[in-house]
Amino acid sequence: MRLRFFACLPDRLPVLLLISKLLIAYLLGSIVGSLVLGRLRGVDIRKLGSGNAGGTNAFRTRGWRFALGVVLIDIGKGALAAWIGLLAFGTSIAGETLYMHALACALCATIGHVWPVYFGFAGGKGVATVAGALLVLLPLAVVPLLLLWLLVIGVSGYVGLASVSIAIALPLAGWWLAPISQRTDVLLFAISIGVLLLFTHRANVQRLLAGTENRFERARVLTRLRRA
Repeated sequence: MRLRFFACLPDRLPVLLLISKLLIAYLLGSIVGSLVLGRLRGVDIRKLGSGNAGGTNAFRTRGWRFALGVVLIDIGKGALAAWIGLLAFGTSIAGETLYMHALACALCATIGHVWPVYFGFAGGKGVATVAGALLVLLPLAVVPLLLLWLLVIGVSGYVGLASVSIAIALPLAGWWLAPISQRTDVLLFAISIGVLLLFTHRANVQRLLAGTENRFERARVLTRLRRA
């Protein structure tokens, strides 16, 4: 029985490798920047401000230096998870298959950020982690999505609305900018990520509809320029 298992091991390596990558990506995603840095400073960001473990709440409650560290960690782990997905680790897996691995790893890292195993499965909303993954997997989409995010914030002052806009625009950007051979895979990934981001921002959507969402007035640069 043991000899039969080891004889079949080469055929099982691609599956085992993918499972290992997905697990690593999830564990990486669970390293939530605001919670790690907050623990080092003796605070739980989830008990401050809006209660969200993301960069915006970190900025509002702990200042820009703390928020910058949070964003760098969350972007970095998304990029690292995607990069790990692209590695063949000495196997002969085709490049297109590795790209699919990377897409799946990016999704797992985002899931880890939202439901981190190290912090009681209560994390952030995933935007920065997605941004990091896109820097590796779909870099051409980063600039237009970032410009859209800044435009919405600059006009409205609503960070949640800007993130929701990204979630809606991501499938279109993925379809338009992905390599033709990977277009379907990227579209499925983008739709999955978009749905996840809409889910994590559901409270923001409810507050926007009710007119009670917190507005980041200092960010409304475009509105102030238009009035000037």
